[in-house]
Amino acid sequence: MSPSTAAPGRWQLPGGSVEPPAEGAVLDDAALACQAARELAEELGVAAAAEDLELWVITRGENGSVGLTYMAPALPEATLRAHFTAAAAAERGQGREPELDLFVPVGSPGELAGLGGPQADHLKPIVRRFFEQR
Repeated sequence: MSPSTAAPGRWQLPGGSVEPPAEGAVLDDAALACQAARELAEELGVAAAAEDLELWVITRGENGSVGLTYMAPALPEATLRAHFTAAAAAERGQGREPELDLFVPVGSPGELAGLGGPQADHLKPIVRRFFEQR
């Protein structure tokens, strides 16, 4: 992971920080979904309408941080991989290091242990919850 991420050097889900709303604007559910759609496009190269994203879980992380995890419409792994590769290449082409430097799909919570290296504190509970609800 790039040193500029919220969890540098750790396995994590794509995401980012909430940007302050414009002067006079409200940071409501719709605005948060728009920011989630922006992050999805920036980090994975996947375009999704904010209204197609569903707030799925809220977590509390280390240092009291709060995480909002949105569920996007499902896409095949090959499509996600192609979008990610193109987005990372575009970032590098502009002289920037992509925030996420590797895309690894996970097929079960048990596969997290095989990733090697540290993980963001929210990763295991979110992955576990996802597979319990499938």
